[in-house]
Amino acid sequence: MANITRRALSGIVLASPALAQPGRPIVIIVPFPPGGSTDVTARLLAERMAPLLGQQVFIENRPGAQTIIGAEYVARAAPDANTLLMSSGTTLTINPIIGRNLPYRVEDFAPVAHVSTLPFAVAVRNGLPSGMAEFVAHVRANPGRINWGHNGRGSFNHIAGALLEEKLRLRWQDVPYRGDAPQLNDVIAGTLDAMLVGGASAIAAGRTGRARIVAWTGEQRLPNRPTEPCFAEAWPGTVAVTWFGLLAPARSPVDQVERLNQAAATALREPVLQGRLLDEGILSAGGTVQEFSDFLRREQERWTPLLRRLDIQLG
Repeated sequence: MANITRRALSGIVLASPALAQPGRPIVIIVPFPPGGSTDVTARLLAERMAPLLGQQVFIENRPGAQTIIGAEYVARAAPDANTLLMSSGTTLTINPIIGRNLPYRVEDFAPVAHVSTLPFAVAVRNGLPSGMAEFVAHVRANPGRINWGHNGRGSFNHIAGALLEEKLRLRWQDVPYRGDAPQLNDVIAGTLDAMLVGGASAIAAGRTGRARIVAWTGEQRLPNRPTEPCFAEAWPGTVAVTWFGLLAPARSPVDQVERLNQAAATALREPVLQGRLLDEGILSAGGTVQEFSDFLRREQERWTPLLRRLDIQLG
């Protein structure tokens, strides 16, 4: 993704007049550092939305505090839909459930478009079984002796690992890390048994030869990785994917929100964009504003019971 730069993506009108309403530049706030799955998704989408909208689309990274800094910035922005949030599941699914003093609420945002979903892979070191059933049996036979890495308590891959532990009747030791790279290094070195990882890092793990993917937490196999199974094939209820979506400040004009939704939906139907996302382990979504709103509600309802049982508190 080195060819995706941090400069503004120019908006040349190439699409239908219905979408072409030139105006002020749109800024998409990414609450993560550059280079991660959320950032890559935002840049790929912005590149294709700009000509559809006839507007420049800028990406601005505002990372920190488990996405709170970027989310709060958008929540307090002018309600004109010119400042958008590229949210992940952490921002609007996990944080509102576990945050005690969160400076924003779900109601502070207007859903615009469901952009994509990202499943996680369980990657293991050499010496451990890499077959899905064999790995699960091995962890069950060694309760508390297998450790696995994640990006910190309350991160989505931590929550996904907790779901697997509950649904598969496992007892393993979770080890928090600051990012995917140190986890992968430790799996390759053999000092970490397994990691729960998504996106390009998951695919990189499978390419090393010294870390192997056991299975994914998605609903179905990735089209570009058809030999790697999903836990849900054998154990229903083990689907655990994070999501990416565009949101505007609450009370943004409905017509502008709809216009942005149409541009995003059109872009997400492009095979080239779908393929580039898939190369990163990301599945494109799409749909209407109402469908995205319903999805957000279902995600909150789905994860609240598990998060309450885990008793994780943020802030």
